[in-house]
Amino acid sequence: MRVLVIGGTRFIGRFAVQQLVEHGCDVAVFHRGETEADGFPDIRHFHGDRAELDSVAGALAGFAPEVVLDMVPMTVQDTDIVVAAASGLVGRVVAISSQDVYRAYDIVRGKDPGPPQALPLTEDAELRRRRFPYRDDVPDEHPLANYDKILVEDRYRSAEGLSATILRLPAVYGPHDGQHRTAQYLRRMLDGRGTILISKDLAGWRWTRAYVENVAAWIVRAVTEAKAAGHTFNLGERDAMTERQWIGAIAHASGWDGEVVQLAEDQLPAALRVGLNPNQHLVVDSFRIRRELGDTDIVEPSDAMERTVEWEAAQPYEPIDYTDEDAVITALGR
Repeated sequence: MRVLVIGGTRFIGRFAVQQLVEHGCDVAVFHRGETEADGFPDIRHFHGDRAELDSVAGALAGFAPEVVLDMVPMTVQDTDIVVAAASGLVGRVVAISSQDVYRAYDIVRGKDPGPPQALPLTEDAELRRRRFPYRDDVPDEHPLANYDKILVEDRYRSAEGLSATILRLPAVYGPHDGQHRTAQYLRRMLDGRGTILISKDLAGWRWTRAYVENVAAWIVRAVTEAKAAGHTFNLGERDAMTERQWIGAIAHASGWDGEVVQLAEDQLPAALRVGLNPNQHLVVDSFRIRRELGDTDIVEPSDAMERTVEWEAAQPYEPIDYTDEDAVITALGR
């Protein structure tokens, strides 16, 4: 199978490309050329900004992809570009979306005053009532100002001549994670901190996560199995850890044996306050994709965290100013 990947050289994409190649697919990647990943498979690269996709239309036609995997659709304009380029060239697209499409996401962020949504969130759960979830938080020229995965999903589903598979990703962690999801706690552990402070509201809050290699395996299934066409799937680990359990998993993988202290928000240093609605958890149901495409947990949770910690520990980071945290810890008599 010939697969054209839009993006695919950074975090999740690099693992998806690797696994597609291992699966026997003929893969080409269209990207800006700013990141040529070390150890990347020997595949075809088309370089250019997404807006310039039509400039390589001839080369893409020569490659003749059977499926397009869009790793980075951020806006409806992004989607329109791919739809136009794929028209008449390919019949199926797999698009990466997010669990931020759900109304629960705005409720937990305090952007929606509605009551907590029933859990777990299935693919049929209510979507956000507001569009452009980050527009109020960034300048007009910021790339996130027009971000909205709901609009991306709708555009792909309605594209004439294309059958779309939508994959709604949870919080993905692992090597090459640009958001460094383990770093907030791991860096304190590596710095030899004996105490980690956390909000009581956050400690019991649950968020569905997934390890990057397992996510990539699902992406490969969605790309290579025709029965995925036309479906929307949640991805995620079966059991959503609380934040306290997440810290515990990082601690176990790193060998840290310090103390986690839970405090009220107003007792914490400002930098550690989260301001979330603790009554709304972000727990999604991944039963549908497991039923339709099968389980793809190729890496067990303990191994996943060990690999993540090993990579994160090797990354450079700015020293953390612990002055405010130390003041709180001292006041607690610890």
